[in-house]
Amino acid sequence: MTKLTTRRDHLALLVAGVALGAGTRRASAQAVRWSAGTERPSITIPLNATDCHHHIYDARFPPSPSATLRPPDASAEDYRQLQRRLGLTRNVVVQPSTYGIDNRLLVESVRAFGDSARGIAMLDATVTSAELQRLHEAGIRGVRFGTRLPGGASMDDMEPVARKIAELGWHIQLVSEGEKIVELRDVLERLPVPVVFDHMGHLPEPAGPDHPAFRVIANLIETRGAWVKLTGAYILSKVGPPSYADRSRLARAYVKFAPERLVWGSDWPHPTSPVDAKPDDAILLDLLADWAPDPKLQARILVSNPATLYGF
Repeated sequence: MTKLTTRRDHLALLVAGVALGAGTRRASAQAVRWSAGTERPSITIPLNATDCHHHIYDARFPPSPSATLRPPDASAEDYRQLQRRLGLTRNVVVQPSTYGIDNRLLVESVRAFGDSARGIAMLDATVTSAELQRLHEAGIRGVRFGTRLPGGASMDDMEPVARKIAELGWHIQLVSEGEKIVELRDVLERLPVPVVFDHMGHLPEPAGPDHPAFRVIANLIETRGAWVKLTGAYILSKVGPPSYADRSRLARAYVKFAPERLVWGSDWPHPTSPVDAKPDDAILLDLLADWAPDPKLQARILVSNPATLYGF
């Protein structure tokens, strides 16, 4: 009988030359909203593995008037199903541009997930010390700024907000294009807190690690303790699934340079992808087999690095 080859089998052959797990496929799990596929990851998932980047959407909360990204609902319970499918324990809920600086849904979501969750808010320079303390007690550990999508606070607020959050041990999370990161270099070097770069810095293809922003990010890692999220491989890839080979070249460059400053995230529910073209989150997680083949290194990216960054 001819053996049928699934996308998961194909990925395993691409990254390891043989089927992962000595040719044994993991059992299928139930389908999850806003995620393609049903299979579990092929890599071994360590205890307390962390998804460091996902969002929650709920129509009960009004969008920011300037927001252009307004995806359908994606609930905490939907995300719990993804956690079960992927075998993950901890998670970081990131405030989307959709809600701007209204963090009510974020706080509600982190509370619903409990002690295994942390949150990244959006704030402007008017935030008070009392509000920051309230957010800290609610599990918030950073503030997101961005240049890619409207809806959040002005980039002019990034420095004053960074000064306010420094004493809490928080960080700035930046979602921006490679070219803009180069423009922001001097500002980023002045910040009194570390910067965490979303989606591998959004460095464009085909330049990838050859883009000037890679050197800017690398220098910030060396001198200012910056971090990089190994997320969003599907966003700028010109190759696409299952290998995302172009983005994998960039991810491997980060792993080679500073594995101790990397975390992984799903970016579920993949708000910039069409409803009928969501990526397979198990494939996105299995990319770690290619990016960081050593299981000890995978555990560092999935467990110990997030524990350091978010205080689990």
